[in-house]
Amino acid sequence: MKIIISPAKSLDYTTNIPTKKQTTCVFLKEAAKISTLLKKKSPKALSKLMHISDNLATLNWQRNQNWSLPFTKQNARQSVFAFKGTVYENLDAYSLNDMQIDQLQNKLRILSGQYGLLKPLDLIMPYRLEMGTKLINEKHKDLYQFWGDSITKQLNSELKKEEPFINLASNEYFKVVKPKLLNANIITPIFKDFKNNKYKVIAFFAKKARGLMVRYIIANNIEKIEDLKGFNYANYAFDIKLSSETDLVFTR
Repeated sequence: MKIIISPAKSLDYTTNIPTKKQTTCVFLKEAAKISTLLKKKSPKALSKLMHISDNLATLNWQRNQNWSLPFTKQNARQSVFAFKGTVYENLDAYSLNDMQIDQLQNKLRILSGQYGLLKPLDLIMPYRLEMGTKLINEKHKDLYQFWGDSITKQLNSELKKEEPFINLASNEYFKVVKPKLLNANIITPIFKDFKNNKYKVIAFFAKKARGLMVRYIIANNIEKIEDLKGFNYANYAFDIKLSSETDLVFTR
């Protein structure tokens, strides 16, 4: 089984990591090209490009200036432990044992504006670059054009025949994947809460549920789509009436 999720804006480079294992991002050369573009941007330009505050722009300008290869344990950390958003807090990789971390490394892939596609133990330096950012150069008008079909090709190289492919990424990030070129049937879990007399997706709760779903897959060593339907964390339950072959809907 392969799972894709989005990265997070907030980062954690201080909490002790439960493993010494580390790997290298497959798209480091491409990440370096993006870094070269970002280094040329002033704090003011970053603020306008990313729609962020002056303080955040200054922080990320400094991050961009510091970005350099090779990565070391002193300036970088494993991606799944670097990201600190809602999805990652509910995945809670810090509490996984060694065997589960190995399983996570095999199954989980993280989409990234700067790094393209990350394995959980790939080292990354601090950055902020959302996939929807219109980072322009002489060849590309945005990051979707920059990455093209390279991320999909990489996923194909890792997918085994008929291996389940679970999309837990946001729409912004999933747009960089080319479904028609992907050698897998895409299964998308959808999480809905009952509010105002109907079931609807509430973004905050959906993010939490995506992290919990990854945790559920790892904790139970899930390999089959059918076994995903047993997901019951945070009182969610599979809703067969609202689901389809490609969309698994969980309600509460």
